[in-house]
Amino acid sequence: MFLSLTLRYNDPMQNTIRPTHVEVNLDHLCANLKAIKAKTAPAKVMIIIKANAYGHGMEAVAHHLAPHADYIGVAVLEEGILLRKKGIQTPILVLGGIWEEQIPEFIKYNLTLTASSVERLQQIDRAAEMLEKKAIVHLKFDTGMERIGVHYYTAHTLQEAALGCKHLITEGIYSHFANSDAENLDHARLQLERFNEVLDFYPKHSLPYPALRHIANSGAILQLPEATFDMVRPGIMLYGVYPSDEVQRTVNLTPALSWKSKVVYFKVTQPNHPVSYGSIWQSDENTRVVTIPVGYGDGYFRTMSNKAKVIIRGIKVPQVGRICMDQMVANLGANGSGYNGDEVILIGKQENERITAEDLAHWAGTIPYEILTNINTRVPRVYIKTDA
Repeated sequence: MFLSLTLRYNDPMQNTIRPTHVEVNLDHLCANLKAIKAKTAPAKVMIIIKANAYGHGMEAVAHHLAPHADYIGVAVLEEGILLRKKGIQTPILVLGGIWEEQIPEFIKYNLTLTASSVERLQQIDRAAEMLEKKAIVHLKFDTGMERIGVHYYTAHTLQEAALGCKHLITEGIYSHFANSDAENLDHARLQLERFNEVLDFYPKHSLPYPALRHIANSGAILQLPEATFDMVRPGIMLYGVYPSDEVQRTVNLTPALSWKSKVVYFKVTQPNHPVSYGSIWQSDENTRVVTIPVGYGDGYFRTMSNKAKVIIRGIKVPQVGRICMDQMVANLGANGSGYNGDEVILIGKQENERITAEDLAHWAGTIPYEILTNINTRVPRVYIKTDA
C-alpha cells in the first residue's frame, strides 16, 4: 500500500486532472542511500541533489534524505539558497564555479564554497573579513577533467594560499573523476594517483589533512573503493540508476522514479494514413492507435520518435509518428487491446514488463542523466512511501 504525500505543480487544480505525472518512491531512495553507506563505511556521504534532484524534486528529496546524510551537494548558489529557505540545515557544498559578487550570499546562508583558484580564495577571505564571519571552503583540484580547479601540478599554489587566509576554514579538498564509470579504469586510476600527489602536500609540510577529502562519484563508489577517502558523493546511483552500461554493479539499487500517463484518445487508423507531423509513419493495415498526453514539452525527447516503447495493459507497444510537444501516439496493432483512461508506463513497471531510464536514453541517443533531468517541471511529482 502506498501513501501519496505531495504533488508539485504550479496550478493546484492540475494536481487532480493531469494524467501525466512522475511518482517518486521515497523508500527506494532511502534503501539506495543505505546500500551506499554499507559499501563505503565509515566514510561520510554527500548526497548530490542538483538539477532538481536529477528530476526527482529537490525540496522533497532533501527533506526526506537530509536527516540521513552528512552533506548535500548542489551545482549553483540558487539551489543552496532554496534549500536553506526550505529549512534544510545539513551542510551544503556548492560544487560549481562562483563569481565574486555571489560570495556574500554564500556566507549569509552558511553555504560551503568551492575555492577553485587563488583569486577566488582570496576574494572569499576578504568577503568573510568584511562580514566578520568565517567562510567554509573546499579546495578544488583538476586531476584530469579540465573544467574548474587548480591543476594538480600547481596545486601547491592554492594550498599555500589557503594557509595564509585568516577568515576561512579549509574544511575539504576534492577533485572529480571523468571516467570512473568506464570499463577501462586507467584514466580514473591516473586521476586518483594525481589526487594523492595533491594530498601529499600536507604530510610533507607536517600539516593535518583537511577534514574531508573526497573524489568518489557514483562510478568510483561502484568500481574504485580505494577512492573512498573521508566522504563519497553519490549522484545518479542515489536514485537507483547506474551511471553507465559498462560500470560494475557492486551495489544493488532500486529505481525511485516512475513516469506515467493515461490514454486520452483511441481510434482505428486506416492503411496509408500517416500519423503526426512530417508523416514519417503509416500502417499498411487497419491498426488501433492511442494518443497519450505527453511530449517533448514534458521532456519526452522528440529524437525517440518511432523508436520508443510504452507499456499499456502489461504489453510493450511502439510509439509511432513524430513525438509532438504535448502529445504522442502509440500503436496497439491490428488486434491490440487498450482504450481511453488506460494507464501508460513511460518509465517503470507494469505486470511483467519494465521500461527504464536507460531504455529511454538508448532510444534518444543520450545518457540516463539527461533523460531524468529533462523531465519538465510542468509534470507533477507525486511522492509515495510504504504506509506503515
